Amino acid sequence: MKEFENSWAIILGGSSGLGLASAKKLASHGMNICIVHRDLKSNLDVFQKEVKEMESFGVAVKTFNQDALSNDVRNEIVQHFQKNSVKLLLHSIAKGSLKTMVGENCETLSKQDFDITIHAMATSWYEWTQAFIQNEVFSEKARNIAFTSEGNSRVWPGYGAVSAAKSVLEALMRNMAVELASKNITTNCIQAGTTETPSFKMIPGNDELAAMAKNRNPFKRLTQPEDVANVVYLLCKKEAGWINGTIVKVDGGESLR
Repeated sequence: MKEFENSWAIILGGSSGLGLASAKKLASHGMNICIVHRDLKSNLDVFQKEVKEMESFGVAVKTFNQDALSNDVRNEIVQHFQKNSVKLLLHSIAKGSLKTMVGENCETLSKQDFDITIHAMATSWYEWTQAFIQNEVFSEKARNIAFTSEGNSRVWPGYGAVSAAKSVLEALMRNMAVELASKNITTNCIQAGTTETPSFKMIPGNDELAAMAKNRNPFKRLTQPEDVANVVYLLCKKEAGWINGTIVKVDGGESLR
């Protein structure tokens, strides 16, 4: 029996970028894939081609073009999975405010901006985790993973709300790592290096950020989504079962400079 046979990966925000690359990697190794995403109709043709590619590996692929931040949607989706069937919950939601703290009043970060961003990029992970625990869909020795970024400690204009969200995300990771260990669930964050995903390209000044990152990186290149997907896969393997409560850097050494 293959290691991931009959197991599911639930990927929140998996129609592009790191989430999609992870889905494709896991599918290629026999894991069934469920992607919860939010896309315009005009983007679905490209996404469906990716789904067909994943299905070519002989795995089941479910997609839900619905709001992963909705309580009703979350509860509905969880009901699609049998008990002890979910090997991985991967949080890859990238939604939030990119307003600066100084500017015209209507364009300045507000408390509501922080609330929306922190919920989307941090506390929603906890809500999904709790739903899975309460419905007993996590499998034995399941993996609970979220994507963080170097913005957790570095400053860039317009990244304040996201930076705050990443700090909350990492605090949640540490606490879940301890409290969920009793259920044989490991919880970790992956800190990807600068990667030109659709969400990255929405950051003001992203061209400058990318150039700086490439110069800082010892390998003189940006991180690719596939680099990150490889580590998601490695963390799902049985040999990674003792990695818990850790921020795994996947950046080629970029953050060292």
